[in-house]
Amino acid sequence: MNVTIVDYNSGNISSVINSFEEVAKDKVNIEVTSDLNKIKSSDKVVLPGQGSFKSCVDALNNISGLVDALSEFAINNKKPLLGICVGLQMFADIGYEETETKGLGWISGKVSKIDNQNGKYKLPHIGWNQINIVKDSKIYNDIQNNSHMYFVHSYEFIPEDKSVISATTDYSSKIACSVEKDNIFGTQFHPEKSDKTGLKIIDNFIKL
Repeated sequence: MNVTIVDYNSGNISSVINSFEEVAKDKVNIEVTSDLNKIKSSDKVVLPGQGSFKSCVDALNNISGLVDALSEFAINNKKPLLGICVGLQMFADIGYEETETKGLGWISGKVSKIDNQNGKYKLPHIGWNQINIVKDSKIYNDIQNNSHMYFVHSYEFIPEDKSVISATTDYSSKIACSVEKDNIFGTQFHPEKSDKTGLKIIDNFIKL
């Protein structure tokens, strides 16, 4: 099986690569590339994202054909795709970080700044926080509810259809910290930085 981690120059993704390689051992081929043919022919795709919504969308668009290849993979061919952090946020129709920016439009919704309630909550939201699993998701097999995951973000994805939310975390309000829609999965937290529990989520995705 081939799992492709999309490398589109969106910040340091070495911890994502390392954690997938650690979980995969030699059983699964992990490829890190922006090669369109390799992405299209892979079994699963991971879309990481670090930095701002706009910088990540711009970086995707800077590689000719990449957005179309990802849409073909996830939307047309319905193969499993995992978005991490801004990788998840880009599923939205629109984001408001820096400036209004069009997203991939895979899951209707918007990406807005977390309401810090006049400074009561520090932004970015950095560190460990509990997640509340709200629907039976394959990526949460053998993961205990209220497990702690590692977060770094100032913006949140607000989907129009709340049924896609698979887990929430409490920070100022109930924030969608993971989504699942058919073959598309996303986590706002960083599984690659969330110790053994995060590695288990990666393992669950690889085993889908």
